[in-house]
Amino acid sequence: MSLFSVRHASQRGEARLPAVLLLLLVLAASWMLWSGLYKPLLLGLGAFSCLLSAYLGHRMGFFRHQALMGLLPRLPGYWWWLLGEIAMSSIEVARLILKPAMPVSPVLVELEAQSESEVGQVILGNSITLSPGTVTLDVHKGKFLVHCLTSEGAEALRSGEVARRAARLEGS
Repeated sequence: MSLFSVRHASQRGEARLPAVLLLLLVLAASWMLWSGLYKPLLLGLGAFSCLLSAYLGHRMGFFRHQALMGLLPRLPGYWWWLLGEIAMSSIEVARLILKPAMPVSPVLVELEAQSESEVGQVILGNSITLSPGTVTLDVHKGKFLVHCLTSEGAEALRSGEVARRAARLEGS
């Protein structure tokens, strides 16, 4: 029985060797880039950390969602777009805070996900919450309840751009 064998396939999903190796490669590359220290002890601890993370991911059902591996090539473009949105939202929220009148007009928005998968909905909800001035309050059957700091932010959400981009990331 290997480290990634599955006893309860319905609980955790089947771990395929290419998916495990790809995850290990991404984890190791990320660790090495962010660490910048290449001493034997630290390399060993990094390798242990990557293996432990892959094992825990398997135990938590990460490999049940094989679509996650398909996201990897499209992630950098999505991250750049999201980073731009976060920067623009940060500037807008800073302007609101610095104005003496504080023209805040809180709005609750109901938004529908364009993706039907759990992964796509998690990406959408987290992307909304990462942007300053918006918080995903609830998700139920593909519908999101989002608190927006301003009515302009609510209109931007209603335009559906973030939902389209999150669905496109997943390939929907």
